[in-house]
Amino acid sequence: MSAVRSVGNRWFVVLGAVLMQLSLGAIYAWSVFTPPLIEAGWSKMQTQVVFAVGLASFALVMVVAGRLLNSFGPRALAISGGLVLGLGYVLAGLLGATNFWVVVIGVGLIGGAGIGLGYVVPIAVGMRWFPDRKGMITGLAVAGFGFGAMGWVKMAGAWGHLLDSRGIGATFVLYGLAFALLILIGSIWMRMPPKGWRPEGFAASAATAKGGENYSLTEMLRTPQFYLVFLIFAVSAGAGLMSIGLMKLYPIEALTARGLSPVEASAIAGTAMAVFFSLANGLGRILWGLASDRLGRRRSVLIMTASQALFLFAFTAMAGTPWLLYAGAALIGFNFGGNFALFPALTADLFGNDRVGQNYPYVFLSYGAGGIVFPILGGKLGDLGNFPLAFSITAGACLVGAGAALLLRTPDHEEARHHFSMHGFMHQMHWDHVEEAIDHALHPGHR
Repeated sequence: MSAVRSVGNRWFVVLGAVLMQLSLGAIYAWSVFTPPLIEAGWSKMQTQVVFAVGLASFALVMVVAGRLLNSFGPRALAISGGLVLGLGYVLAGLLGATNFWVVVIGVGLIGGAGIGLGYVVPIAVGMRWFPDRKGMITGLAVAGFGFGAMGWVKMAGAWGHLLDSRGIGATFVLYGLAFALLILIGSIWMRMPPKGWRPEGFAASAATAKGGENYSLTEMLRTPQFYLVFLIFAVSAGAGLMSIGLMKLYPIEALTARGLSPVEASAIAGTAMAVFFSLANGLGRILWGLASDRLGRRRSVLIMTASQALFLFAFTAMAGTPWLLYAGAALIGFNFGGNFALFPALTADLFGNDRVGQNYPYVFLSYGAGGIVFPILGGKLGDLGNFPLAFSITAGACLVGAGAALLLRTPDHEEARHHFSMHGFMHQMHWDHVEEAIDHALHPGHR
């Protein structure tokens, strides 16, 4: 295979990745089902439990998928993910679309497991084909996950009117079949490059190789960087996931309090989620990925997390005014999407390109943790009539994440091979100068 042909062929991986992620992003379309389920007698809390179970199942199964990637191969793993995801939605539609436990198991547990099986595949395959553009390829590979939500929400509502014309059950079944089909098509291009393959003219420069030593799982877990990244991802993703779950419910409440009719408020809130949040979510994945190739991953994570805290604090004053609601939804969605471009690439930077398929699922467990805590918190506070407090709490959590991002440094591989120690933590964080400053302050006569 010639170098030119190899470079040309690798762009089909992007096409396959986008097709897969359009379906895997189904979980972000969940908000379109929450109003009719509440009309059917569900509580706000119950709607968020389904969402949280789906996120947790997604994250936990992704760990298993990372281990299966080498033995099963990316194509087989992608196919299994598509079939399981489709099956979950079809079962929920056929067995009782308004039955809480049927939907929890079908859409949440089984559907989430299908997403977890497939999600790691385009990321791992894409990074192997694009070692020269890690931020860009990760952003493109997961962009469909964000953009897909807009299409599925609109097909169920304003464009396709599936919920009104066919009902919740039939919509679940149709979506399950569509999800499986798109993932099966995308899986065609999910294969790793030949061993030792590199793009034409590519050399691992200092910029791309920095921190790029390959860490085993045990070595990665011995580094303080893993736990810092885990914390940052948990609060940043969790805040966005809570926003997704409440992006219709809270604005409807805020807009009706300002005098709009429930029908008008629902239409405006639906547009905020399905258009502004979803489009910005997809764009954020691409643009944050591209920006991180220039700014650096750690600086990008810091800027994204700190600005998200500001947007979440401001959202409580924006949700009741249509144009401010659209702006707030877009800003939160843009930063939320950035998580899924930055953290896989950051994992590769810190712990190695060749190990990202095995290591990133453990980093991604933080997404599951955030996806349990924050959406349920939001649903509970919503039932208590205090949506603004939910957004303020998550904003504070993002500020903590931004503080943790300040501490990120390239890990010491030799230290990780042997043990994790507080001395190693202090050294890796480059805090030696802090110790010297403290010593100088306590003993000003000594140098």
